[in-house]
Amino acid sequence: MASTSTPLTLPVLPLDDEVVLPGMVVPLDLNDNDVRAAVEAAQAAARSSGSVGGSKPKVLLVPRIDGTYANTGVLGTVEQVGRLADGDPGALIRGRSRVRIGAGTTGPGAALWVEGLAVEETVPEPLPGSVTELVTEYKALATNWLKKRGAWQVVDRVQQIDDVSALADNSGYSPFLSTPQKVELLETADPVARLKLATEQLREHLAEQDVAESIAKDVQEGVDKQQREFLLRRQLDAVRKELRELNGESEGEESDDYRARVEAADLPEKVRETALKEVEKLERSSDQSPEGSWIRTWLDTVLELPWSERTEDEYDIQGAQRVLDAEHSGLEDVKERITEYLAVRKRRSERGLGVVGGRRGGAVLALVGPPGVGKTSLGESVAHAMGRKFVRVALGGVRDEAEIRGHRRTYVGALPGRIVRAIKEAGSMNPVVLLDEIDKVGSDFRGDPAAALLEVLDPAQNHTFRDHYLEVELDLSDVVFLATANVLEAIPEALLDRMELVRLDGYTEDEKVVIARDHLLPRQLERAGLDKDEVTLGESALRKLAGEYTREAGVRNLERSVARLLRKVAAQHELGERELPFTVEDTDLRSLIGRPHHVPEAAQDPAERRTAVPGVATGLAVTGAGGDVLYVEASLADPETGAAGLTLTGQLGDVMKESAQIALSFLRSHGAELELPVADLKDRGVHIHFPAGAVPKDGPSAGVTMTTALASLLSGRQVRTDVAMTGEVSLTGRVLPIGGVKQKLLAAHRAGITTVVIPKRNEADLDDVPAEVLEKLDVHPVTDVRQVLELALAPAAVEVPVAA
Repeated sequence: MASTSTPLTLPVLPLDDEVVLPGMVVPLDLNDNDVRAAVEAAQAAARSSGSVGGSKPKVLLVPRIDGTYANTGVLGTVEQVGRLADGDPGALIRGRSRVRIGAGTTGPGAALWVEGLAVEETVPEPLPGSVTELVTEYKALATNWLKKRGAWQVVDRVQQIDDVSALADNSGYSPFLSTPQKVELLETADPVARLKLATEQLREHLAEQDVAESIAKDVQEGVDKQQREFLLRRQLDAVRKELRELNGESEGEESDDYRARVEAADLPEKVRETALKEVEKLERSSDQSPEGSWIRTWLDTVLELPWSERTEDEYDIQGAQRVLDAEHSGLEDVKERITEYLAVRKRRSERGLGVVGGRRGGAVLALVGPPGVGKTSLGESVAHAMGRKFVRVALGGVRDEAEIRGHRRTYVGALPGRIVRAIKEAGSMNPVVLLDEIDKVGSDFRGDPAAALLEVLDPAQNHTFRDHYLEVELDLSDVVFLATANVLEAIPEALLDRMELVRLDGYTEDEKVVIARDHLLPRQLERAGLDKDEVTLGESALRKLAGEYTREAGVRNLERSVARLLRKVAAQHELGERELPFTVEDTDLRSLIGRPHHVPEAAQDPAERRTAVPGVATGLAVTGAGGDVLYVEASLADPETGAAGLTLTGQLGDVMKESAQIALSFLRSHGAELELPVADLKDRGVHIHFPAGAVPKDGPSAGVTMTTALASLLSGRQVRTDVAMTGEVSLTGRVLPIGGVKQKLLAAHRAGITTVVIPKRNEADLDDVPAEVLEKLDVHPVTDVRQVLELALAPAAVEVPVAA
């Protein structure tokens, strides 16, 4: 419906962030250099063409958006040159028709000249019905908009326009159109398409205007209501003031402010009633009364709590799994528990079961494991994966019950408990709260904080938790509580019963290498001021750091070793002793951070190993720092110098002492069967020692180790260096089950042990041990001490004298 013809050569008059459409008349300031140059060039061209009054100077009006010219301009004629309303020189220019801009050319004056093609617009005659309907709709919309603005004269002018092209271009006067929208109208050559575009733009603006008017109406109604309420309150204030003056009381403007704040706050109904009662007490109290300050502090605390604020959970289960995997390696049990919790919560939400019996679907987990395995940082990852707020509550060393449940308001300086403060700090009623070091909570004459946590961590009660300071019900049923502990036995049994236990038993060497490479090394590179390309740690170096420089269940000391290594490299570079980039291999570690601190027993010279002499056995134990290797030494005293009996050293507990008595009794009663010279046990004193005497030790699981050590001593056969054992022994020689199998096997793997003896009834616990660890260990489940001795004692090649 549009074709281009009629070549033209015109001076360009650029319009910065403005658009002129055909039919529009605009005044332009001649103080602008570009405008003045274009007008003067057009006048010069008109004079040189020899036209006498018939042809007006012509310019090409081109929008210039951010320094870029549009592809289409408007042929404009200079109608008049004179003064604008403010007295500045100006020109009145009328837009005539569209022009497609071509290549640049030369012309008189300082203006830019271009070649262009005039766009000839054609509209079918007579107009089709659809176009007639479009014209009618545009006029109706334009009339509606103009009437709202009170532009009645313009309404008549728009109604008189019948040309489709002129009607569409008339929208260029609309102030609500943005510059890109006007450029789109300018570059649309088809008149019907242009009118459709103008109609759509006008329709969208009217819809937005209707929404804005509706909002303004609602706001105005709200303002009117507030003004009426304000007027009534001022009248009420005046009445109260008169009453106070009659009674000789002082003004209580602050109490009135609290009343307004309480009524305006989004509080639960019971909390609002309690708060208004406190406001009434404040209004009745005098300024000299100490109760006034208590009430004000209480009201401030209640108003600051996020009673109705909740964050929406992220129900992208796969996304949550990816977040947990990216931020933590290993720890599959707790990741699965969080994924299960999110999946169940999603299904409850879809079925409208978000609140059942007044309780929401919170969770209470106890993360128990040795230091450095990531229990605390896991809380932040859980909050990140769920899209919740995170707050940490440190319980280490807390001895006052009021720290958990709050103080009574009658005390000076009374405050709510740490749980309420954590909710206030999080700013929502469903955060992830990390109760750090819950096993370090103590008790004294001020009460037992662990007992105060019973209601907090009980899913059947915490939806009506009452803090002593608030004395109103606080719903904690939607909070995810994560409690961390190093020692399971230190948690009170009643408290542990209310939590779901998740064990974090430490990392394998392969997992430590992955963690160091993906998490620890990037963090320490940044802290050391190094780029990732400047220092690289080879896998052999990381493996040696994890195996020989640090022997731990977690990775905290491993991170310290990596940090120390990077600091050393950075210092050497600054001193000019080392060039970067530098790759650290295992052979470089000794020169950088010194000798290894933990050489595996199996890597030592056979003559220097602890089990190189009879009477020494290798056991496995569980400590607060995870699993560990434990050596047991036994000796017999000279019958002439030593008294008969059993001597135990190494700071042993009562249970371990009893295990030693049982081991000795078993060997005395079954010595002949085992072909051991048990006659020596009657007349000579037996001494059993556990090295690392400064560390307290207790538990029954060293029974088989002590029995093996005594049997090795009596038989003169050494205990195999690569064998470690654990298990409780009975008087009949049965090997009974024990706990901590996974931690003990991880410790054996770290220490270079290849063969492990465990009780037969603990065989099911092997499912919890990582597969890569089981592949490197030869695990023997046994039921009797005789099987242990067959496996652990090396065959006697020659007669070995009994150690004295």
